[in-house]
Amino acid sequence: MTTIADGRTDLLSSLAEPTEAEVAGLDAWWRANNYLTIGQIYLQGNPLLREPLTAAHIKPRLLGHWGTSPGLSLVYAHVSRLIRLTGQQAIYLAGPGHGGPALVAAGYLEGTYTDVYPAVTQDEAGMLRLFRQFSSPGGIPSHVSVTTPGSIHEGGELGYVLVHAFGAVMDNPDLLAIAVVGDGEAETGPLEGSWKGISFINPAHDGAVLPILHLNGAKISGPAVLARKDPAEVRDLMRGHGYEVIEVEGEDLPGMHLRFAAALAQAWGRIRDIQTAAREGSDAGPRPTWPMIILRSPKGWTGPAEVDGVTVTGTWRSHQVPLSGVRDNAEHLAILESWLRSYRPEELFDAAGAPTALVRDEAPEGDLRMSASPHANGGLLTRDLDLPDFRDYEIKVDSPGTSRAESTRKLGELMRDIYTRNPDRFRLFCPDETNSNRLGAVFEVSDRAFMEHVTPDDVAISRDGRVMEVLSEHSCHGWLEGYNLTGRHGMFATYEAFAMVSASQTVQHGKWLQEAKHLPWRAKVPSLNVLLTSTAWRNDHNGFSHQGPGLIQVVLTQRGDVARVYLPPDANTLLSVADHCFRSRSYINLIVIDKQPQLQWLTMDEAVEHCTRGAGVWEWAGTDDGTRDPDIVLACAGDVVTMETVAAAQILRERLPDMRVRVVNVVNLMTLSRPKDHPHGMSEIQFTELFTDTVDVVFAFHGYPGAIHQLVHGRPDADRFRVRGFIEQGTTTTPFDMTVRNRTSRYHLVMDAINNAKRLPRGAADLKAWCEAQLARHEAYVVEHLEDMPEVRDWAVGSPS
Repeated sequence: MTTIADGRTDLLSSLAEPTEAEVAGLDAWWRANNYLTIGQIYLQGNPLLREPLTAAHIKPRLLGHWGTSPGLSLVYAHVSRLIRLTGQQAIYLAGPGHGGPALVAAGYLEGTYTDVYPAVTQDEAGMLRLFRQFSSPGGIPSHVSVTTPGSIHEGGELGYVLVHAFGAVMDNPDLLAIAVVGDGEAETGPLEGSWKGISFINPAHDGAVLPILHLNGAKISGPAVLARKDPAEVRDLMRGHGYEVIEVEGEDLPGMHLRFAAALAQAWGRIRDIQTAAREGSDAGPRPTWPMIILRSPKGWTGPAEVDGVTVTGTWRSHQVPLSGVRDNAEHLAILESWLRSYRPEELFDAAGAPTALVRDEAPEGDLRMSASPHANGGLLTRDLDLPDFRDYEIKVDSPGTSRAESTRKLGELMRDIYTRNPDRFRLFCPDETNSNRLGAVFEVSDRAFMEHVTPDDVAISRDGRVMEVLSEHSCHGWLEGYNLTGRHGMFATYEAFAMVSASQTVQHGKWLQEAKHLPWRAKVPSLNVLLTSTAWRNDHNGFSHQGPGLIQVVLTQRGDVARVYLPPDANTLLSVADHCFRSRSYINLIVIDKQPQLQWLTMDEAVEHCTRGAGVWEWAGTDDGTRDPDIVLACAGDVVTMETVAAAQILRERLPDMRVRVVNVVNLMTLSRPKDHPHGMSEIQFTELFTDTVDVVFAFHGYPGAIHQLVHGRPDADRFRVRGFIEQGTTTTPFDMTVRNRTSRYHLVMDAINNAKRLPRGAADLKAWCEAQLARHEAYVVEHLEDMPEVRDWAVGSPS
């Protein structure tokens, strides 16, 4: 018998062997949840079947998913019993997001749904409202969405249930995350990689994840791979991932209740033993073997076995709506009524339509209800970070653009001290690139987390580490999402091009945050902070595969109340931006800056002012005295293109001194938007002060040129913006050649300025010819010398152009 830390040696026996009365209660709750699930899919009237069912009671559009729901409900019922008997804090993550009606029903039976949506009362009228709102205009989605109490995981895009669950339990020692993995979801790449989460969970200071692989045989239109494999192969696969496999199979009742109760007790007992050993210091052996459950039950269990002579239950036909022609087919309508009545709703709901005591008593109390867990509404648990003063990490700038530094190293130093001050609520997540991205200062105070075997050759790797590195953008991104949504802070740092691997996760998280803002009961959570470094412009050594700034474009498509994009040009602006992002709530903060040595432009005071405004004129870089409009505006957003812009301005100042040039740097990309398009959008007056209303603007941009055109749409004479950016020209080459290939080099910018200026002084044609000659010289030089020309490679403000 597994022993439990609190000494209650009989607890596991009680959990594993429910009494006849307990089984009756479990079954009643399960039947009630199944009834409410079907009602949400089908009914717009007669919610309690107080009269014979007619076509008028059926929704005109039948939407939703039945197939996975009975299994989800079974798991929920038994975990609720576990919570009631043990006081275990738990959240429920439904990987099969199509099981939405089952989780909505669970929240309704627990009373949480009425707590947060008072109009959905626990009576006949409230039940009807519950049914009518499901997957309907003005209602709720069919997934386990942000509107579902107790959810931190929608599951609409499959593959992320385990990474969200593992992120949720990091630094959360008392939490158990129940993660149901659908057999269709188990086929996705992100899910297949995420089983490795147990290699990074330390039972001494983290909570636990209990994966439940729900094999019901089919996806939307065909068989599921794992369900068709020999069970021995599936066992071997899971054991190979490091799990102790517990299996439950069948459809007989009450046998399934008895078997699942025993399996859950075994799994929970094993989890408690692992945690107790780790927390008492008696676990010095290899990584623990964590339990998981493989649950095999028929798809669409307890639904119609056959429809029109065709098998439905246990097949893909039960995935969505098993009876689709109910309004027009009397036989189908009769089957639906018989199906609903098979759950004996008169035993489950009283005369008023409220759940009976038999059902109500199955729910845990208060915050222990999974639908009411504050861990699933993480803003309620969020504590502000104890942040050091970012000004203390300032790089001294005696003169703009004359000294170089690796800007992200300063961010690493800031995060090192955030780790020290916040040992239980801050983590860095990075795909094996922390040192590469110059963030390695964090290793001065924390190792990398790793529960597998460690060798003497390993550096900064231990069980007690809290820096999260695994070579999977999906896992790192998903871990941070789970960490954020349960109330903790962090940053996901990755190479810019490979942020596109997890870009869809960024989009999905943004959608979650967008919808959460409309729900007053959802407390704001720490922002999802994404740092992109090793950027397109300085991945000249790795080549074209590593060159792609696409995530900027992706984030720009998100709503303005969520999306933020920052392009700090140097270390001090990066520190100011990072401090702001770490303090923020419920945003996606995208920060883009390279890790290589780069020119430093602003003092800390100047950086703070610049970041506060979001954009500004760099008077020292141009020849514009501010008394009248310039001849051309050179604008820039991004570190490398900022250097090229300032260099172009210097060339113009030296070779065309009579030309009035204004240099504008943008650090907060969203300031370019109109205020009605984004809350950070600058006013018309501010926009005019920077860009005028009539002067042409040559805009050098870090990302794809279309992004700037999108942002300045609706501004005065937006066609005057000539944007230079990444145009998918790249290879293994020199840093400067990347700018040449994409026509953002200083020479291209000078020629653009000449071609678009309001007024051209004498010598413009000669300067344009000189620029063309410099480009030709560059092309020959890099081929012969394998590096950039000295005047480019070593350029700083004031040096020869």
